[in-house]
Amino acid sequence: MIEIDDVTVQFGGVLGLNALTANLAEPVTGLVGPNGAGKTTLINVLSGFVQPTKGRVRVDGRDLKDVPIRKRAAFGLRRTFQNEQIVENLTAGDNVAAVLDNVPTDGQPRRLLIDKALDFVGLLARRDTPGRDLNAYQRRMLEIARATAGLPRLIMMDEPGAGLAQHESEHLRDVIKAIHGYCGAQVLLVDHDVDLISATCTATLVLDFGSPIAYGPTPNVLADPKVRAAYLGVLEEDAT
Repeated sequence: MIEIDDVTVQFGGVLGLNALTANLAEPVTGLVGPNGAGKTTLINVLSGFVQPTKGRVRVDGRDLKDVPIRKRAAFGLRRTFQNEQIVENLTAGDNVAAVLDNVPTDGQPRRLLIDKALDFVGLLARRDTPGRDLNAYQRRMLEIARATAGLPRLIMMDEPGAGLAQHESEHLRDVIKAIHGYCGAQVLLVDHDVDLISATCTATLVLDFGSPIAYGPTPNVLADPKVRAAYLGVLEEDAT
């Protein structure tokens, strides 16, 4: 459960988020909007990279101002990036192991957790493959494997579907939809791919100029004339 209460982020004279209030409770929630809408700013607030000018955010009832950035991974906040962060000279297994150095494992053997995470995304056969020898899609899957290891609460994904082939996108959808059942984590998904959002997200929050313009069940939100005007580039009078 993500509770966002009157969060404002200001960069000089620019509002990255403008008094944003929202409660996000669904297992997979979409976060969409045009470029500059505040999507990445919100993820950066959750990650601890950006501090709100005012307001607060709670995850599972815990106020994040009480969780230092260096402890957010251990608390259960995970993230994948638009430009994946795989360590090229480590194997796929060692990339996952590096995450387990800093998060709770609930007493489970590390080898078991590594193999489970890799198997979940379809990379178990690549366990001993160096990161530099993985293709772009496999590297994206490896980022998700790292995010699911070690008791995550919230996994934030920033454009995971960019540049994927159709069969890769289909597998990505299956993985995203299975995350909550697999490890219990909530997913916050940022992507411009309407098909991916529609296929995976029970609810969707739409931002524009740092403010929410719609939130609710994904089919209803994506059909909203205001959303089509701001996000899909359809004139509002034509969307009614």
